[in-house]
Amino acid sequence: MTTVRTRIAPSPTGDPHVGTAYIALFNLCFARQHGGQFILRIEDTDQLRSTRESEQQIYDALRWLGIEWDEGPDVGGPHGPYRQSERGEIYKQYSDELVAKGHAFPCFCSAERLDQVRAEQMANKETPRYDGHCMHIPAETAQQRIAAGESHVIRMKVPGEGICQVNDMLRGTVEIGWDRMDMQVLMKADGLPTYFLANVVDDHLMGITHVLRGEEWLPSAPKLIKLYEYFGWEQPQLCYMPLLRNPDKSKLSKRKNPTSVTFYERMGFMPEAMLNYLGRMGWSMPDEREKFTLAEMIEHFDINRVSLGGPIFDIEKLSWLNGQWLRELSVDQFAAAVQKWAFNPDYMMQIAPHVQQRVETFSQIAPLAGFFFSGALNLDPALFEHKKLDATQVRQVLQLTLWKLEALRQWDKERITDCIQAVAAHLELKLRDVMPLMFAAITGQASSVSVLDAMEILGPDLTRFRLRQALELLGGASKKEVKEWEKLFAAMA
Repeated sequence: MTTVRTRIAPSPTGDPHVGTAYIALFNLCFARQHGGQFILRIEDTDQLRSTRESEQQIYDALRWLGIEWDEGPDVGGPHGPYRQSERGEIYKQYSDELVAKGHAFPCFCSAERLDQVRAEQMANKETPRYDGHCMHIPAETAQQRIAAGESHVIRMKVPGEGICQVNDMLRGTVEIGWDRMDMQVLMKADGLPTYFLANVVDDHLMGITHVLRGEEWLPSAPKLIKLYEYFGWEQPQLCYMPLLRNPDKSKLSKRKNPTSVTFYERMGFMPEAMLNYLGRMGWSMPDEREKFTLAEMIEHFDINRVSLGGPIFDIEKLSWLNGQWLRELSVDQFAAAVQKWAFNPDYMMQIAPHVQQRVETFSQIAPLAGFFFSGALNLDPALFEHKKLDATQVRQVLQLTLWKLEALRQWDKERITDCIQAVAAHLELKLRDVMPLMFAAITGQASSVSVLDAMEILGPDLTRFRLRQALELLGGASKKEVKEWEKLFAAMA
């Protein structure tokens, strides 16, 4: 009997997303329920955006939740390497095989030509897709152009008509027309694979039997199925999980809901409650109980109990559930959990040097430094009244700074300062014009300990959250303003 093997393959390009944790949890439960194995693989082929810092955050966030893996970059295993950036030769071998078999071809089209083709197709109300321009270049000619150093990608061939039947564990057979499929790029000009080739090759070589992934990937399933067919490999069973939604039913996004697992850790949620809540996203226990442990979820897990309605990620409901978990702790356990959360030596030692120079008695610590131990702040709009900037400019500064900090992958005082200075310089302001707004948003006070040090200590999640909170308090940004400010931000970058 084949051992069930599932996997999660996150990209280390940003904060660890609750959607990643949700898919990881269901893959873990499915594997464990069948006595199988769960693998962590890192999709780091986006060289510009992938960082080891983000990779480490993924490990930390999943382990904080209690999700452990049997094989992965940090624990090893018989099917490594588990980072896609270290598997380049493997992908090239299989890409070459597809070209040799006539299932893929080198494409030399420039970005300008592709843009022009797509613009013409859209003007004619056609589905934008590659027009096959390079598909019929003789193999010998193509090889000569490659040998001469001409930039190219490798594209897969797809049928131009007909229907692909996708067998989904939750939906049954889903029919998708081939006329909706593009000739997918498999290998980029930099020699690294795209998601499609890397996932098929890795899943096959790592013995993955079941792929549970988000339903946003369902429309592109025919391309994956066709690649398995081209290689002559047995395809794993596919399961497309419903997407997490905001309370307004839109796709979960950081503009409407904090989406980083680390944010919930910093806010003081219990990992057991967070995992419990993610387990309730589109799934329920047979007895419908709301509170359950990971072990209980694994014991009773049945993938057929997943509901296809988009599960709502509601922070109020999560907070209620977290309260249930908190109240079941003994007083000793509660005190120990609080101490571990924020009053641990590591965190206190970061704060102490900044507070010590500004107090004369211990009783002054809480009023001065309470914001270090808070999540959301009770902000006073009067703090954002500025001598030099009008209300629109204040919101603009906050928004541009937030976008700058959202793009920051290495979080330290120097880089945080650079971000704020870049915004100030672009708006032809002095740093001293901008800093009062940072004090107000981050500390909830007109003055406190160094706000730049505070931002470093609080970390990216709480810092960004508080900037969003301040923006919302001041009325946010209109659609027109967002468009204008995005152009300004692009010019700044």
